[in-house]
Amino acid sequence: MKNALIQLLKILGKSFLFWMIFFEIHRALFLIYYKYLLVNEGITSTEILSTFTNAFSLDVSTGCYLLIFPLILFSFELFHPHSYTKRLESYYMLLVISIYSLIATAEIGLYAEWKTKLSYKALTYLSNPSEVFNSVSTSQFLSLISIWFIEISIAYFVWKKLIHNKIEFHTRKLATLALAFIVYFFLIFTGIRGGWSAIPITTSAAYFSQHNILNMAAVNPGYNMLMSTLNAKGSGKENQFKSMDNNEAKKIVAAIHQVSKDSTILILKTKRPNIVVLLLESWSGDMIESLGGEAGITPNFKKLEADGLLFTNFYASANRSQQAMGSLFAGIPGLPITTITNHPEKYTALPSLVKDLKKESYYTSFYFGGELIYGNILSYLMYNEFNKIVEGKDVDESLQRGKLGVHDEFAFSYFANALNKQNQPFLSTLFTLSSHSPYDFPMEHHIQWPKLEKEFVNSVAYTDRGLGEFFVLAKQQPWYANTLFIIMADHSHNTYRNHELQSFEYHKIPLLLCGPALKDSLRGKQYKQIAGNTDVTSTILHQLGLSAKEYPWSKNLFNPYYQPFAYFELNEGFGWKRPEGEYIWNQMTQKPFLDSLPDENHDKIIQEGKAYLQTWYGEFLGY
Repeated sequence: MKNALIQLLKILGKSFLFWMIFFEIHRALFLIYYKYLLVNEGITSTEILSTFTNAFSLDVSTGCYLLIFPLILFSFELFHPHSYTKRLESYYMLLVISIYSLIATAEIGLYAEWKTKLSYKALTYLSNPSEVFNSVSTSQFLSLISIWFIEISIAYFVWKKLIHNKIEFHTRKLATLALAFIVYFFLIFTGIRGGWSAIPITTSAAYFSQHNILNMAAVNPGYNMLMSTLNAKGSGKENQFKSMDNNEAKKIVAAIHQVSKDSTILILKTKRPNIVVLLLESWSGDMIESLGGEAGITPNFKKLEADGLLFTNFYASANRSQQAMGSLFAGIPGLPITTITNHPEKYTALPSLVKDLKKESYYTSFYFGGELIYGNILSYLMYNEFNKIVEGKDVDESLQRGKLGVHDEFAFSYFANALNKQNQPFLSTLFTLSSHSPYDFPMEHHIQWPKLEKEFVNSVAYTDRGLGEFFVLAKQQPWYANTLFIIMADHSHNTYRNHELQSFEYHKIPLLLCGPALKDSLRGKQYKQIAGNTDVTSTILHQLGLSAKEYPWSKNLFNPYYQPFAYFELNEGFGWKRPEGEYIWNQMTQKPFLDSLPDENHDKIIQEGKAYLQTWYGEFLGY
């Protein structure tokens, strides 16, 4: 019996090794095929070789996915040998080898044109195969087909020869076999998940280079297609939020973004200031005394208010960090059902604040004390082509850390000093993490009064302490005198007031503009118009005298003629806020969660919110 179970383990091990080698061969073929692009971009051989090592964890996850069905078959054959299990093994391997090779080979053919991975969206083109055939030369098509058939033939032959051998031992001890199956399945599941860290593996795990072609080569084609398909199935092909004619909806959306005059009130002392974004994890409006929160939670933020302009009616359009990245750097609202970061194939359709400022000679950087594979954020940031992206693994190991990464007080200090090494002007973002569970920050929980979310409230107080220390240090740096600070939350969080998720009270977040680059006349003032985190992008561009035409979902908050509104997404609907009132819609029940709109213009305002979501979600599906 022992020999039988060892035999099973050996077969699984050989199968896993087969897939790992198979993946690397495909990766090498891709890089060889696009050798001219590697040379053109001046990519060193060392960085090219790094593609294979950075691909390892995602390859392991993919290989483990492919072992699930063989494990079931091998286990059954071990207990009850039968010829049809061998045939099923053969059919399965031939099918998987063929499909994987097709995906990987198609990527080789399409990368030069698309500059992205093959995704579920590409499968829709199979409805018109003649168009696909016509998009490539005959010689290229024939060469790729030849590569595909050769790969299938060789890979299947190797597998049959080295692995598809008959198991010589079997056992009737079902309990023992079941235990072995559970152990082996646990190991496979661990590989699929990428270990047992707080954050499971995503495609971001393979991203490592500023050269996009290396990132594309590192991301396993099979894994990427699987995740793309699952996300596409989750988001759907049809616009489930459609409630009116598309043209009518677009006209309504255009009308609410229309301004009677293209005018901007300048709030800056300088034309090209440094821009530092302090993106605070989960800070809700209830953490800020001036926004209606209890006193004493964020005293350092309150001190900064005296030197800045505080937005008192500001809202997050979504409830996840990865969605906030799209709002900040592309000026797009949050999506129901899915997030933009889970659809790398759609990145190329998005505008980029980072790329636009780089054209204006801005140095761009992003700092985070944890792991950016969370929510697939890293892939999105890499697409934006930051000059520098720093994660917790990139900084000195001596910096004190918790389960998620470097604690905020140490991240703030590191960030302040790191900015000294950047060319000015720069756009640099620090994304904090200590106010995210598990709240293992190194400070005593001194705020005892909350009956709900006490740990979260104390974590915000800890980050606030680090925020105060950061500004003490920043004021001593040479870049400080020409800097605008944008202090805002990525999204909100439940608080001691326990607001409903389906409410604007829940989604209210702080936004504070401060620093020497801000005009003195605005210090200590408040901005009370309704606004959202999607509006920061257009507002920055207008202050720099740059065009924001590529950001139709973002409003210029310092155009006195803009129409104030805010939106947030729900998986089952949306929230819509106008000066007249609020409307929260439940798509599932086709009834509102809340309707505080007055009778005057009641239906018109509801149509605005529905048109907004319909148009935005429809645009996303069409990317």
